[in-house]
Amino acid sequence: MTQELTVGFVGLGGMGRAMAGNLVRAGHPVRVWNRSPGPVAELVAQGAEAASDLAGALDADVLFSMLADDRAVQPLLDPTLLAQARPGLVHVNMATVSVDFARRAAAAHADHGLGYVAAPVLGRPTAAEAGALTILAAGTPELLDRVDPLLAVLGRRTWRLGAEPHLANAQKIAANYLIACAIGAMSEAAALVDAVGGTPSDLIGIVTDSILPGPVHTGYGAMVAERRYEPAGFRAVLGLKDVNLALTAGAEANVPLPLGSVLRDGLLDAVAHGDGDKDWAVLAEVARRHAGLA
Repeated sequence: MTQELTVGFVGLGGMGRAMAGNLVRAGHPVRVWNRSPGPVAELVAQGAEAASDLAGALDADVLFSMLADDRAVQPLLDPTLLAQARPGLVHVNMATVSVDFARRAAAAHADHGLGYVAAPVLGRPTAAEAGALTILAAGTPELLDRVDPLLAVLGRRTWRLGAEPHLANAQKIAANYLIACAIGAMSEAAALVDAVGGTPSDLIGIVTDSILPGPVHTGYGAMVAERRYEPAGFRAVLGLKDVNLALTAGAEANVPLPLGSVLRDGLLDAVAHGDGDKDWAVLAEVARRHAGLA
């Protein structure tokens, strides 16, 4: 490292805990904060320092946050809190938040002379543990250059997507929308095969070996065919949140997303049937119910 950067890290769920651990193992001084104490204690045992409160995590050169949604990140925009941040702090927000929230977050940080970078990621907790995430980053070139050594610890590749942070969030929302579309399509196709007496796993094997290779169709396809939705790599309630983000962004930009309405209703169906904490591949059960198979 050419310069040792002190790091604050907020949000230690399955993804954040793995990412913060990688930064600790890379030799960076990391101060962690989380609403529940268990993950903090785990990282302290690995060499991190516990922040006494949220403001303590902002006493750093770079703050990473890995939280669930707009509402969870909102406290980090509190003017009183931002006024306590270390001068020159760069906040790297890795959450999948709305385009509107990303714009407001960038403005709030600028008002306090602080840097703001959006860097949502593609990848499950196993990719986070391996430091193999795909990072979608947007912010001024100077800020991206500054945090790049840290992002290199967390991901296999960082895509620079523009100087305005909200551009990275738009790309992430669109990417998750594509995943949801793929899961929905596979779920309906598997239900069709099942309804006429075929074997869904054969269908998934055929398409992933030929026309639709790749991790989305292979990984989620296996879950659909096997009706295996736990442990959840990405919960249906979060999938619902992201599809709603896509629909909102589409409405704001006058872009129709008709498939999104179908996916939203399917995920709402899953949540209504008590499957919100299962993997969003549980859309397969929705398709089965609609086909009279469940």
